[in-house]
Amino acid sequence: MLAIIVTGHGDFAHGILQSAEMIFGKTHNVAAVSLAANESIETLTQRYQHAIDQMTAMTELLFLVDLWGGSPFNTASQLVATHPRTYGLLAGVNLPMLIEALALQQQSLDQVIPHLEQTARGGIRHLDLQLDMGDDDLL
Repeated sequence: MLAIIVTGHGDFAHGILQSAEMIFGKTHNVAAVSLAANESIETLTQRYQHAIDQMTAMTELLFLVDLWGGSPFNTASQLVATHPRTYGLLAGVNLPMLIEALALQQQSLDQVIPHLEQTARGGIRHLDLQLDMGDDDLL
């Protein structure tokens, strides 16, 4: 089973996981790991390891990170580098990506990662209102 660690700065990881569970339902082998402004990389590494140790029946692990190049990304990438065949990492996590990842936990990283990249891109859209609507019709 694919385990997932959602991670990022501040309370982002906990908030996005809570939102995903409101839509998707209760999750298994999924953890939110946060980094507060005053915490060290060593603390974050310990939190990652603790989350990994709590996973059951895990065959692969996917880190879903808020921001490419930030401390949560850099720390997770070091773990991925030591387990290149069984750990993966995607940055720029958004809610559609996370929900899709939860639905695909029975699949392999090789299948999941490219699918999640597409899902995340598809989740970025703008509202295109028709120009012929009057201002009163907008609300």
